Amino acid sequence: MTAIVRIDDESIGSGEFVRILKLTGRFDSLIDEIVRDRLTVHAAKKQGVAVSADEIQERADQFRRVLGLHRAADMNHYLDARGVSLDEFEAFITDSLYQEKMMQRVCSDQAVEEYFQLNSPKFDSIEVSHIVLETEGQAKEMMSLLAEDPDSFTELAREHSIADTRDDGGFIGKVMRGSLKTEIEAKVFNAAPGDLLGPFAAPDGAFYEIFLVNAKNPARLDEETAAEVRRLLREGWLAARAQDHVIEMR
Repeated sequence: MTAIVRIDDESIGSGEFVRILKLTGRFDSLIDEIVRDRLTVHAAKKQGVAVSADEIQERADQFRRVLGLHRAADMNHYLDARGVSLDEFEAFITDSLYQEKMMQRVCSDQAVEEYFQLNSPKFDSIEVSHIVLETEGQAKEMMSLLAEDPDSFTELAREHSIADTRDDGGFIGKVMRGSLKTEIEAKVFNAAPGDLLGPFAAPDGAFYEIFLVNAKNPARLDEETAAEVRRLLREGWLAARAQDHVIEMR
């Protein structure tokens, strides 16, 4: 068993390291990240993505500069301390370039634009506030108060809401489709700014929620939306690649 660290006469080996990762719940996410990276490299090579020696050297130099490893001896010491060979380091750098170039293809500006045009309704958003109360009676009474004075929503939220948004007058902020429960979302997204909705009971009846629609924002391909589209494109592409391989946990 390879020792990773030693404390006095006690050695902590790779087996114990893996066991701790598993028991603390960090193993699966790390394995998932490694698998995703490897699938991306395989796909890049299969699709003929090219990585040049100059690009590898430039990225390696950048790596060294970021860590302040300005001399060759410093870099060698850094790798030796981690038990990593120069060839292994070069493979790491090369794979990272394959991953970046593959993702640039998958998440190109054209791909983002096409995905957005086909799925624009899912990127509609609204700005909402809410008041959360413990009982149905309190919620119905609150709806009556708000019907008489809609402008009192913020003040009443600060005074009576049990949600952690109470200090902000119940303001939740921007909400995308898919963020709310299905039955609530349909009503909220079909409402007009200024509409009050509810009360909606929690599934277990533990609380009741009232919503105020502050604004509606039709889908727009801004930086935030483009970032979300790229995430969806990446996740969808990786899920499809996983179907092309046999992946087994050991």
